[in-house]
Order: sequence, then C-alpha cells, then structure tokens
Amino acid sequence: MRSQLYRSIVVFSVLSLPCFAQKTPVQTAQPPESHDINPPIMDGDDARARITRDMEKKAAKERVAALKTDTDKLLKLSVELKSYVDKSDENVLSLDVIKRADEIEKLAKSVKDKMKGPN
Repeated sequence: MRSQLYRSIVVFSVLSLPCFAQKTPVQTAQPPESHDINPPIMDGDDARARITRDMEKKAAKERVAALKTDTDKLLKLSVELKSYVDKSDENVLSLDVIKRADEIEKLAKSVKDKMKGPN
C-alpha cells in the first residue's frame, strides 16, 4: 500500500516537473493611452460598469500572480519530495515524505481551484 503511494507520488512529481518548469511570458494588450484632458462624462451605470470591470481585471491579475507563486512552490515541494523518496528505502517510512505529499496535495487542489476562476 505504501509503496503504491510512493510510486504514485513519484510519478506525479516526475510528470509535473516539466509542466511547472515551463514558464511562458504572458502578454496582455494594453489599451492606447488617451491624452484627453476632459474625459467624457459618464452616467451612474457607465461609471459602475467601469469600476466593476477594473475590479475584475485587478482580481484576475492577483489570481495569476497567486497561481505563479503557488506553482513555483509546488515545483519546489515536488523536487523536495523526490529527494526524500530517493533517500528512503522500502523499510523506512519518512515522516517528511508524508508531510510533503500532503502539502503537495493541498497546494495542487488550491492551484486547480484558482485556475477554475471565481465562478
């Protein structure tokens, strides 16, 4: 049972390393700057819609930043887990291995939930 857990953890760690190691820059299109001295007057609905849109953009940026941080941490934990598993043998069950596996599981679930978005 334990060896099956170890195998599945190692397989997950090894398979997830290339996925998280690849970092592609995310480019977002910026609207052209407007140098209009007098911005158009907006009614209440337009202003509310603009504020809502700005808040959604800010939340999306924060979510992406949190995802990057979490995936970096997930990669680090996976590498640590692999080194702990490599150091252990079939007769020794390391408490660090179990702790790392639990941390990885919780963090992976958190990353998955964040990727789904606020809905």
